[in-house]
Amino acid sequence: MTADRPAPRAGARTLYWFRNDLRLGDNPALAEACAASSALLPVFCHDPAQDAGTPWGFVRRGPHRQRFVHDSLSDLSNQLQARGSRLLQLSGRALDVLPALVRELQMDAVVTEDIAAPEERDEVQALRAAGLTVHTRDQSGLFEQADLPFAPTKVPDVFTAFRQAVEHAMVRVPDVLPVPERLPPVPAAPDDPARALPPASEDVRSSFPYATPGFAGGETAGLAHLQRYFQGPLARHYKATRNQLSGTNCSTKFSPWLACGALSARQIHAALQVHEAWAGASDGSRWIVFELLWREHFRLLHRRHGRALYRARGLSNLPAPPHHAAAFARWRQGNTGEPLVDAGMRELAATGYLSNRLRQVVASFLIHDLACDWRAGAAWFESTLVDFDVHSNQGNWLYIAGRGTDPRGGRRFNVEKQTRDHDADGAYRALWLT
Repeated sequence: MTADRPAPRAGARTLYWFRNDLRLGDNPALAEACAASSALLPVFCHDPAQDAGTPWGFVRRGPHRQRFVHDSLSDLSNQLQARGSRLLQLSGRALDVLPALVRELQMDAVVTEDIAAPEERDEVQALRAAGLTVHTRDQSGLFEQADLPFAPTKVPDVFTAFRQAVEHAMVRVPDVLPVPERLPPVPAAPDDPARALPPASEDVRSSFPYATPGFAGGETAGLAHLQRYFQGPLARHYKATRNQLSGTNCSTKFSPWLACGALSARQIHAALQVHEAWAGASDGSRWIVFELLWREHFRLLHRRHGRALYRARGLSNLPAPPHHAAAFARWRQGNTGEPLVDAGMRELAATGYLSNRLRQVVASFLIHDLACDWRAGAAWFESTLVDFDVHSNQGNWLYIAGRGTDPRGGRRFNVEKQTRDHDADGAYRALWLT
């Protein structure tokens, strides 16, 4: 399915609905809306469903991600105010709050990011069914869909085939767009209530200390981190350090800002190109591109398979997975008796972050050793991870479970081997189990 171009008529009064694109730079939908509109109202909806309970016994969005999104919105609000605009934050589902606001302020159209996941697609369709004109644009991926050598419904299921196809076609990453030169005047709108969260209590052991300025939510901190990362030798060493279990410099740490859209994949790619221009390409810098392609593949798989990715059997013909509630509870609490797994789960709960290596290890252990439902694990990651991304989270859990597009039919990690390979001296286990 191809997203609509966000093209309100010239001189339109436009409501810009921020979703997972909490940035002003490299935001094509916002740029085009600004260029066309005589008035523009930026809005964010705090959907209560995001903070509701799940069937698995915990809230859908826990305190770590809640704090990071809150800080990202605060930064976005400040940037809009500095440019003579404002961010109106509303409490309620988009369907419950936007139609009335559009009619009250006599807005002509809603412009927003297109997100291929089912719930997000349903939100847009519900607004259209309510009579609103909604223009959407896919804008948080690496490529323009029209430039790909295949239709969205024909995206190769296997990552290697996808990567080879885009490399062979030499698909170009579009240039990064600057912040719009002008933001149209804001129409008179109701004030939104102040939103406050208790101060973040950061664990000093965290590999992503989001309570500190350098790792805070928002475009400002994200761009500063992007510049800092590529100024030194970290990118050159990325491939060698990416499987380390803890530390702020062992991996890029771009994912939390990517997840809420405070950074775009194209901004990262552009910064990497600048880095390679003066430092030269390296195994590490090329592996960062590899990781961006993995992210892109998971996003495009949603356009091909949609709701099928959310079935118990996923894309497979396997029976529904088993589930053992008691074993799942022990896994969540870090009380399985497997030291590496328990250390990882305790870090995740305490900080909202976990290395990619350990995400695979603990997911494999839940599915293949504890015989629990992969969907419960995916929901726990959604609740706890500060960098939760619906496309990558769903894709990775299906991949480990053998119910997605892994040509090997799933991945089972030997915990003893992983411990020998990645925590031979016991430093990580000692950090989180004492």
